[in-house]
Amino acid sequence: MSRKLIDLWVGFFVVLGLAALLFLALRVGNLSAANFADTYSLTAKFDNIGGLKVRGPVKSAGVVVGRVSEITFDSQSYEAVVELTIDSRYRFPKDTFASILTAGLLGEQYIGLDAGGEEKMLKAGDVVVKTQSAVVLEKLIGQFMFSKAAEDSDKK
Repeated sequence: MSRKLIDLWVGFFVVLGLAALLFLALRVGNLSAANFADTYSLTAKFDNIGGLKVRGPVKSAGVVVGRVSEITFDSQSYEAVVELTIDSRYRFPKDTFASILTAGLLGEQYIGLDAGGEEKMLKAGDVVVKTQSAVVLEKLIGQFMFSKAAEDSDKK
């Protein structure tokens, strides 16, 4: 085999390896799930979003129906405003309930949509009125410790 042919094959495998690394990096970063389908946007306000991040999944019945597209802070109401991009194949009633949930005990946070029973559907730009903020583990532990300390002081 000539030197040029060996160099060509080595170059081919290097390019193939770099492409595989790029593919894996995009999969891990959740960026390869680029959605080219039609979408519509909803907004939801939460008192506390915990560790929710942009590009986090929006799920209903365990199925990913969209992504978190933007998170901002409303300085008037002191709430987090989360913009959701929902695949247009999925429609939800106006009384849909949005909760920030955690995948597993210490997993990533996502928004769960529980469909209501109303006949009118949410449209692009609508606000999901019924929301439940994230459960912050540190806050729960603090409340538990405070209540235990109060019990101990009452016993004395």
